[in-house]
Amino acid sequence: MSDTFSQIHIQVIFAVKHRQSLIHQSWEAKLHGYITGIVQNKGQKMLAINGVANHIHFLIGLRPNCCLSDLVREVKKSSTEMINDYRLVSNHFQWQEGFGAFSYSKASMGNVCTYIQNQKEHHRKITFREEYISLLKEFEIDFKEEYLFDWIG
Repeated sequence: MSDTFSQIHIQVIFAVKHRQSLIHQSWEAKLHGYITGIVQNKGQKMLAINGVANHIHFLIGLRPNCCLSDLVREVKKSSTEMINDYRLVSNHFQWQEGFGAFSYSKASMGNVCTYIQNQKEHHRKITFREEYISLLKEFEIDFKEEYLFDWIG
């Protein structure tokens, strides 16, 4: 009997448009739960999710039949609708265009999960911009800084 066997772990990172600090601690657990539900309903496994007021990280076990771009598009679209439908922010909420995706071995799972769980403490020491550029460099991803995100401030 033939089948497809895989082990794909991806950390996804994306920011609030203009990296505004709009994700409030009073409703971030609801957002994380909602995103987890989307990921699971698409047949993927949520391994860790967390973030801070201006961006989010999640680590998933990705099945090979899933298109990551489609999954992230659905997560962003549906979570935006949820935030706006529940009027969790005073103005219109929107995620930034694009996302980062970084793959990890099974041996790295504990460290990556801990890293995601400790986002609030981590960002007391380093900005999102610094973190993101550091990851791009660590993973040797070519980039032009002016095209990363629509930075303000």
